[in-house]
Amino acid sequence: MDTRRRYAVIDLGTNSVKFHIGERDAAGRWLRVVDRAEVTRLGEGLRESGEIAPTAWERTLAAIRDMAADARAAGTSQIVALGTMGMRNARNSTAFIAAVRAQCGVTIEVIDGAQEGRLAYLAVQAGVGLPEGAVTVFDTGGGSTQITIGKAGQVLERFSVDVGAVRFTEQFGLDGVVGRESLDAALAAIAHDLSRLDGAAAPDALVGMGGAVTNLAAVSLGLTRYDPDLIQGAILTAAEVERQMARYAGLASEARRAIPGLQPGRADVILAGACIVRTLMAKLEQERLAVSDRGLRHGVLIDRFSA
Repeated sequence: MDTRRRYAVIDLGTNSVKFHIGERDAAGRWLRVVDRAEVTRLGEGLRESGEIAPTAWERTLAAIRDMAADARAAGTSQIVALGTMGMRNARNSTAFIAAVRAQCGVTIEVIDGAQEGRLAYLAVQAGVGLPEGAVTVFDTGGGSTQITIGKAGQVLERFSVDVGAVRFTEQFGLDGVVGRESLDAALAAIAHDLSRLDGAAAPDALVGMGGAVTNLAAVSLGLTRYDPDLIQGAILTAAEVERQMARYAGLASEARRAIPGLQPGRADVILAGACIVRTLMAKLEQERLAVSDRGLRHGVLIDRFSA
């Protein structure tokens, strides 16, 4: 096997670190070698302190160290590490980047929200494909949501908003049993922060990606083991998202962990994630969305190594 065609991507998010090794075959197709994620909660307490907390620092550093070692053992020729909202907002991100470089031999590039959206759109374009009409693609994470609007495969507009599952979980206590009043307050705050979409034309299709979307899809399919091929292209309806919201709101975090399809590490933030997804669907007047398992990490491979 020609390992010179193997590349690794580490996507350092506010809630989780995603790790992907892709191999480009002789025909130029990207094949999955490794694809996994570890919930390290880099953004834990970031909203209040403005800094990466010591425990989050150590968890995330350890995850990157293991991923970098696995990438080298797999014979990758290059490791690309990208930091997103959590890294953009933390006052001590420069010190964290230096620590990762010293201890892991990896240099983190902090990218802006527009770049996140562009790479996610590339991944969708190559993965689920895009119809000829108007399409909106969103990628919601722990700290932010990227929205890309396109038509006939061409990007017309892309932007990022500070709407993430970790922030709203902490702000409204959505990690356990939640009453109707608190849930409505969270939904109202999310709607306010997504006001840029008010009055936007409804697209012909909506595509969602990110941990909240893929976990909602996995729960809807009742998957006892995550299968990216079943998640890719799955359909989520607004009614299903609302059903899951009601279910999570009635359960403590520990009880949520027993739900088939829900990654245990996301049990405390899944309700906030579902609220964000439902609000996006309502703003864009969509009763269904297509799920993309491919995201930023896949877009990086296409963008940097497909030539």
